[in-house]
Parts: sequence; C-alpha cells; structure tokens
Amino acid sequence: MATPGFTVAGRVGRVDTVRILTVTGAITSSTSPAFHQAVKAATEPYLIIDLTGVPSVDSMALGTLVQAYVSCHKAGRKLGLVGLTHRVRNILELTGVAPLFETYPTIEEAEAALR
Repeated sequence: MATPGFTVAGRVGRVDTVRILTVTGAITSSTSPAFHQAVKAATEPYLIIDLTGVPSVDSMALGTLVQAYVSCHKAGRKLGLVGLTHRVRNILELTGVAPLFETYPTIEEAEAALR
C-alpha cells in the first residue's frame, strides 16, 4: 500500500555502474517495504541513496539501511548515503550504525568518491 507523500525513484548515475535511489518522505514501518524493494532491486556496483527529502526514519528503515550495507559489502559493491538531515544523522549516530556508512553532502560528491 502506497503512503501519500512517500516515493522511491531510481535512476542511473553519470555512468551506468551507479544506481541512485532518491527517497522522499518519512521511512516508517508502512513505507519501509517499498524502500526495501528498491534497495534490493539495485544491483549496480555503486549504490547511492539520496535521503535529502527524508525527514525521519524508524527502526524498519534502519534495518533496511543496514541490510543494504551488508549486501553491498558482501558483494564487493560500494554504498553511499547523501543528504542526511540533522534528525536522520542523529538517529544513525545514536543507534551506533553511522560508522557503517560513507556519507556525502551531494550526489555529485558521492559519485566522484565512490568510483
């Protein structure tokens, strides 16, 4: 079931080995399944998740982000998070998972660093 105001849009980056997922809206228990599906479907060597439009995340979202990290790490792929709001960054830090992720202020910086 779609939640109003929540979207996950995927696109190819500047090169076809980069997948960019742009998420808009809060990632909660009701929106996490769509987020999880989009992350799972991304198989490119470089995955960038743009969270600029995400005001908050819950434990389900954290679980999906950690799963994405583990999946990418095991497959030798690189993962970067972009545009973390102060609130989302705090949640990652408070839960102790922040060190798992490479974070960048912009998609362009993430693409340059990950390749």
